[in-house]
Amino acid sequence: MQVNWYPDLSFQLNGLAFDVFRKLGYGYHEKYYQRAFAQELERLGIPFKREQTLKIIYKDKIIGRYQMDFCIDGRVVIEWKVGRDFYTKHTKQMLAYLRASKLHLGLIFLCTPKGIKVKRIVN
Repeated sequence: MQVNWYPDLSFQLNGLAFDVFRKLGYGYHEKYYQRAFAQELERLGIPFKREQTLKIIYKDKIIGRYQMDFCIDGRVVIEWKVGRDFYTKHTKQMLAYLRASKLHLGLIFLCTPKGIKVKRIVN
C-alpha cells in the first residue's frame, strides 16, 4: 500500500503555523494559537474540523474518547502545544489520535520562547 504524505499540504500548514507564531509571538495559551490558525485556514479555504472527537472502540463498545485540535481536509491531524520542548507524551498522544482516526500523518506545532518547532509524526 502506497501512502501519500501530502507534501504540498504539509508545507502549507507549516507555513501557516510559522505565520501565526510570527504575528503572535510566544507567551499565549494554546487556544489562542489554535484560534489564529483556524482563521488562517478559513481565509485560505482549507477544509478542517476543530476539536473533533474520536471514539476508542473495543469489541463494538466505546471505551473512551479523544479530542484532537484539528483534522485538516480529512488527511492530517494537527496539535498545538506551548512549552520549552517536545516530550514523549506529545508523540504518544499524536500516535493515539492517528490510530483512532485511521489517518497517517500528524503535525505537532510547539510554541517555545525561542520560536516555533514542528514535529512530523507518521503512523
